[in-house]
Amino acid sequence: MSFLSETKQEICKTPIDHKCCALAEACGVLLYGNAFSRDGIRIMTESRDFVRRLPRLFQRAFDVSFDVLPDLQHKGKLQLQIINREKIERVFDAYGYGSAHTVSLHINFALLESTCCRNAFFRGVFLAGGFVTNPEKGYHLELLTSHSYVSREMATLLQEEGFSPKETARGANQVVYFKQSEAIEDFLTTIGAPVAATKVMMAKVEKDLRNRVNRRVNCDAANLDKAIEAAQSHLEAIRRLDTSVGLHTLPDKLQETAALRMAYPELTLSELAEQFDPPVTKSCLHHRLRKLADLAKEGNQL
Repeated sequence: MSFLSETKQEICKTPIDHKCCALAEACGVLLYGNAFSRDGIRIMTESRDFVRRLPRLFQRAFDVSFDVLPDLQHKGKLQLQIINREKIERVFDAYGYGSAHTVSLHINFALLESTCCRNAFFRGVFLAGGFVTNPEKGYHLELLTSHSYVSREMATLLQEEGFSPKETARGANQVVYFKQSEAIEDFLTTIGAPVAATKVMMAKVEKDLRNRVNRRVNCDAANLDKAIEAAQSHLEAIRRLDTSVGLHTLPDKLQETAALRMAYPELTLSELAEQFDPPVTKSCLHHRLRKLADLAKEGNQL
């Protein structure tokens, strides 16, 4: 089951209790469904859980039933329809659209005065026209409708709730969307999907941890490469010195440094400094190795 399907399944477990919330949720469904006009109401979805919820929701909100119900055994998208004119008029009357033909639909904000009703409206919007990606692949949640005024009003409504959505057009449809994981978490929690929200949060934590580990590994690998390159440079200088003037001619401290560097070519400067008796500082060791390199250059110029 996809993350989107799991999310809608979780949302559909939300009880349908108060009539006001049922009206608000159904409003979101209708405005973000496939067709909502006096010619008919049509809702299409691949979510079997949503299909099972819709008849109960419409019965509670309008006391109407669907005229066309799908076979849940059918694969792919399922379709529910209301074609009876009296039922359609009852739905329109419930939202105060009146008897005149409505050209452009709008959100009825009078239905969304309480927090529970707003959350129910968002829930209906997502169930009918929402999409969310698997958080393991990325962060994207969108709400798509064919009604331009509704989409603008939806963006405003979300802003009033503390969200910062973005808007775009996709063909004849309008899209409000989020790409921030925190916003997606908050929205999913708001509409009744806290488990899905937690999965988004955990996916982000795992990605951040993985990125930090990768950066650390890359940094350690880069430091190791530098240490190997430096050690090779030291060994080359020591070999040149041994060939040109002989290591036995060097001061005791430089002889000791050359011997230890040759004995432990794989050690970092910090680790090599610990091999001295007594141990020396990294700065001291660096100074001695630089002196060996300078002497090697002078020896080559002779």
